[in-house]
Amino acid sequence: MSVWPAWEVQEHDGATSWFHVRLAFTDGARVDALAVVCEQNVSVEDVRAQPALSLDDLTVLADWIEGPLFDACGLEPAEVGEDQAESGGARRARPAWPRGIEGRWLIAQEYRAAQEEGVDPVLAVMCATGHSRRRSLRLISQARDAGFLTPRHARR
Repeated sequence: MSVWPAWEVQEHDGATSWFHVRLAFTDGARVDALAVVCEQNVSVEDVRAQPALSLDDLTVLADWIEGPLFDACGLEPAEVGEDQAESGGARRARPAWPRGIEGRWLIAQEYRAAQEEGVDPVLAVMCATGHSRRRSLRLISQARDAGFLTPRHARR
């Protein structure tokens, strides 16, 4: 994933930043987006994808790019509190994912289920965990190291 600044508007009590985001996949698929970071929230302004994203993928695009955008801004994601949820201003929180051996086993299950369905297994892990592509690849690697997935060199 590549993230680079487009422009920034300084306001009295903060700033609103726009970023160009590119997700490039090994199969040649690509997603280009214009995203906005304001008050520790991510909004997607424009998306161009080749091939087109499904509605499910489009609904989680902000979750995929949230981590790298906050890293680029030097911010931490805002915690969703009850007062934010009641006001309707907060979007859905990242799902809780177990750590340790249970989490690795679940990663392997998601990965294999996606392979059987003929969809991108890394993308499936990204959707299930709510983590970036880089973090999801690390989790998949940990599942391989734990013996839940076959080694990379032993492809079918």
